[in-house]
Amino acid sequence: MDNDPVLWCKDLRKRFKERLAVDGVGFEVAPGETYGLLGPNGAGKTTTISMICGLLRRDGGEVTVAGASLDRDPGQVKAAIGYVPQDVALYPDLSGLENLRFWGRMYGLAGRDLAERVEATLEVVGLTERAGDKVADYSGGMQRRLNIAAGMLHRPRLLVLDEPTAGVDPQSRNAILANVEALGGEGIAVLYTTHYMEEAERLCDRVGIIDQGRLVAEGTRRELVARVGERDRIELAATGDLAGLAAVAARVDGVDEASVVGGGVHLVAREGRRLLPRLLEAAEHSGAEVTSVELVEPDLEAVFLHLTGKALRD
Repeated sequence: MDNDPVLWCKDLRKRFKERLAVDGVGFEVAPGETYGLLGPNGAGKTTTISMICGLLRRDGGEVTVAGASLDRDPGQVKAAIGYVPQDVALYPDLSGLENLRFWGRMYGLAGRDLAERVEATLEVVGLTERAGDKVADYSGGMQRRLNIAAGMLHRPRLLVLDEPTAGVDPQSRNAILANVEALGGEGIAVLYTTHYMEEAERLCDRVGIIDQGRLVAEGTRRELVARVGERDRIELAATGDLAGLAAVAARVDGVDEASVVGGGVHLVAREGRRLLPRLLEAAEHSGAEVTSVELVEPDLEAVFLHLTGKALRD
């Protein structure tokens, strides 16, 4: 498997009358990578995805998927994409099995290949036992899972998931997240949008934050945290000479602040996980005994709020 990006897009632009909905967005997704596109409502996420999938005409920019240009080879690009929209795109009067057979034929599958793909995909999303039931009788979570199965049938190089867990029950949500986690091992590139920051923390190798139509930041969680200057907090519960413990901890390279708080020492540090062995070693010579350690690393929510001034679900 080559390391060329499965998805590459550059300078995407889209205007709706007077509103510039997407303004110069560009990023890439590698094989086996899950890329999270995060932004508040109206930021331009769905518009960006729609342009990438060829569902919405671009005002400008370029898109390639699996080496094919959306401008020159739109059919080849669309064949390489599995798109799972926010709204469930299934026929409620058909069974789950009938829906997948229909969509499989639309992808050009037939015969034994179609049967094997339908069977395997139903197993992946945990719906084998309910395959013969009408979709109208499925719970919302089951419908979402079948929606994902339809997008995976043809083994796409790029799977686009637009808010796949919106409005589902916790059990189905966990099943969906587990399914997405497994896709990377199969080499599938995943473009994922969500309103749930914990999903991005769990699933995404890299994140792009979009706000008012612009990509304002991109990187791994650690890279984004470093970019906005967020630091780790370390709480050392201890007995004995707390002032001495704070003093020796402050001298450890990477510790920016050290103060006595209550029954312990509060530290602000960079790369706190890496510093813990040195801090505990230094504590042995401080006249204090450390009884417990709590490390709190900054999360994407803090980064997102810093960059956009909004919570993700605003």
